[in-house]
Amino acid sequence: MGVSVLGAAARHDNINLEEEMGAARGAPVWMVCVARLPRDDRRESSIRRVAGSGRPESMSKQTSSDSTPPAEVVLPEQDEATEPQDSDNTTDEPKPKKKRRRRRKGRRGGKSETSADAGVGSTDESGSDDASSEADADPDGPSAIPAMEDLDEDLPVPSPEEKPIEEIVVAPSKGADDIFADISFEDLGLRNSVMKGVRDAGFKKTTYIQARLIPEVLAGRDVLGQAKTGSGKTAAFGLPLFHMATRNLPFQSIVLCPTRELAIQIAGELSSLGKHTPIQVAPVYGGQAIGMQNKKLERGPEIIVATPGRLMDLHQRRMLHFDNVKFAVLDEVDRMLDIGFRDDIRRILRSIKSEHQTIFVSATISSEIESLARTFMKDDAEKIVAAAGSLTVSLVKQHYLPVEPWDKRRLLLHLLTHEDPALTVIFCRTKRTVDGLTKYLNDKNVDAHAIHGDMYQGKRNAVMRRLREGKLGVLVASDLAARGLDVENISHVVNYDLPDDPEVYIHRIGRTARAGRGGVAWSLVTPEQGPLLTAIEKLANVEIPLMEYPDFKPGPVPDDIRKEKHQQEKRREQTTQAMNRYAAPPPPPKQQVDPNRFPGGLVPTKPPPRSLGGRVKTSRSMRQVVLPPPTEDEA
Repeated sequence: MGVSVLGAAARHDNINLEEEMGAARGAPVWMVCVARLPRDDRRESSIRRVAGSGRPESMSKQTSSDSTPPAEVVLPEQDEATEPQDSDNTTDEPKPKKKRRRRRKGRRGGKSETSADAGVGSTDESGSDDASSEADADPDGPSAIPAMEDLDEDLPVPSPEEKPIEEIVVAPSKGADDIFADISFEDLGLRNSVMKGVRDAGFKKTTYIQARLIPEVLAGRDVLGQAKTGSGKTAAFGLPLFHMATRNLPFQSIVLCPTRELAIQIAGELSSLGKHTPIQVAPVYGGQAIGMQNKKLERGPEIIVATPGRLMDLHQRRMLHFDNVKFAVLDEVDRMLDIGFRDDIRRILRSIKSEHQTIFVSATISSEIESLARTFMKDDAEKIVAAAGSLTVSLVKQHYLPVEPWDKRRLLLHLLTHEDPALTVIFCRTKRTVDGLTKYLNDKNVDAHAIHGDMYQGKRNAVMRRLREGKLGVLVASDLAARGLDVENISHVVNYDLPDDPEVYIHRIGRTARAGRGGVAWSLVTPEQGPLLTAIEKLANVEIPLMEYPDFKPGPVPDDIRKEKHQQEKRREQTTQAMNRYAAPPPPPKQQVDPNRFPGGLVPTKPPPRSLGGRVKTSRSMRQVVLPPPTEDEA
């Protein structure tokens, strides 16, 4: 039997869709509640048809699942006072069973079409939400209208189990300070013993990351914090550790950091903040005797600041355990979850079986690192972003200087002698460059000292000690010193080599302009590093202006560079000529003539071919050669 679909919008416009659709006389009518549209739109959408068919356009598609009959007919309630009823469908008695007829269009295999792609909605013109009522149906026809979700497959239905990731962005108002907030530490509700250490450190106002991260940690949540360099992230996760610490409970807080120098610095800062509390802090890192560190662990310190490798070593030696861990902190989380540390961090965090909070902080957190970090955190973990448009502090005056590679040393010496910076940190890409540049500056009467990963730990500690005491003028360092080092009075940062990773640039220039102080960042950029500078500007969301020195005279091009450029241009021309299919082929090389050694005076250019075109010797072929062919008389 035939089936007609009649929309509520069409009924209000007095459009007889049953007649328009060419339905069989007496066919049951399905009432589908559609979203109310303006009168012109309703009329247009109701009577729009597929070319050559009597059905609306939305009814022209048919899938294999449409042939499954529903279980129940659901009809919308009708208002007898306002809506006229069809004379053929006013009775409640079921219609007699009719013989099915095969339609010319829209029917396959004799099955009735049940596509319900016509417009659906939730309310009628009167605004009522009740859109269905019980009614009788044809016993052999379909017995129910599909569900509302099945009628419109293009609209996604959100799953109730999926919870959106909560991200809190804390940014200052326009024209305000991009580091400090208008909240004091007294408003955070910290203990008096902790507040004494805060006052002794000279802290008055909180930074944006401290004002937002500390309350979340005190509330017991896992936190992923991102803030600019020099904005007090160490105090942001360190103060809650002292406030929520349990006395005489060893190894209850584990703080992991990527470098030894950063571990020493964090341990010193935490010890200074918690000097009025009974909580002890112990740093453990590679390069120091394990026996010395074991003596510190035997005292049962509550907070351990460690590098991943040494922490795993001490845990395997059973010199410390993870049974009491309540807090797991990862400083510089983007570096900690990088390829080099990822397996160690995964092994350490999986070894912590007790219930604990996880706190991850860094200045740069990419989407990949964030999704990886959330695998180690609870479902309700929050991400706090304390930023004001750019990842760099506005107090850093950034400039780039274009220079040729062979003039970089001379330009750097020119800057150091003409600008007279107070304390300068020069970052290089390789350790070999660090040593060579340090030797060059020392030969030019510049007091420069080097630090990189191949140096002994004792010498590295001595250099950092002199740096913090202000006894160094220039420090030439690898990216070892780019993470987290907080040294006062660093006025200038020079990128002698631009880093391959733009995020490293953010951490490099963050060594200056810390805690509200100003600073200068210079970058020496070669002509080939233009795209890399653009990538840095996009990541930092800041435009780095050009800086020129008219009194600096570039030197001549070195001979080896000139020869190398000439060879490169020659190879480029040869490659271009070889790839040009329209170019004439090169003339064949002239053959050398030596009449004394070769017949005809021609020198062979290749060995003779293996086969001379002869046949394989067989008994039959040899017989034909040796014996003459028979004569006519012999035959």
